[in-house]
Amino acid sequence: MSRTWRWFALSAAIVVADQLTKWAVAGFFANRRPQEEITAFLNLVLVYNKGAAFSMFASAPGWQTPLLIAFALMAAVIVSVLILRNPQKRMLCLGLALILGGALGNVIDRLRFGHVVDFLDFHAMGWHWPAFNLADSAITLGAVLLILEGFVHHEKRAGAPS
Repeated sequence: MSRTWRWFALSAAIVVADQLTKWAVAGFFANRRPQEEITAFLNLVLVYNKGAAFSMFASAPGWQTPLLIAFALMAAVIVSVLILRNPQKRMLCLGLALILGGALGNVIDRLRFGHVVDFLDFHAMGWHWPAFNLADSAITLGAVLLILEGFVHHEKRAGAPS
């Protein structure tokens, strides 16, 4: 357990940072229209996403919220077990910690509000990436690290003597 605390501390820091940024954005937009241009390619927006990634299922009548909460909590348990079993695998645990923190950050929103607060809107040449938040960024970066770790681990096995 002594080597795993740092991974869970990182997850907790992501949850705190995610919730603080969402609180700050909600406060910023309290008396404004819910879109502010930051740069030529980035808007700060206030979007309430009742669905999953990229607003999938957002227009469903409400069944998606408890399902997404249950799915995220099950994933959090699985990710936690993987961290506990592999604390020495740094890239794996870093990716898992990012995913855990992001998943819990969005679960908190779903439990509190029934939706996730998204606020980053990147765009170029009339094309908009769906709005997202810090938790989504952590999940995405964590998934990229898990993929990279899989390639690194595969290369090590492939180069090992038979």
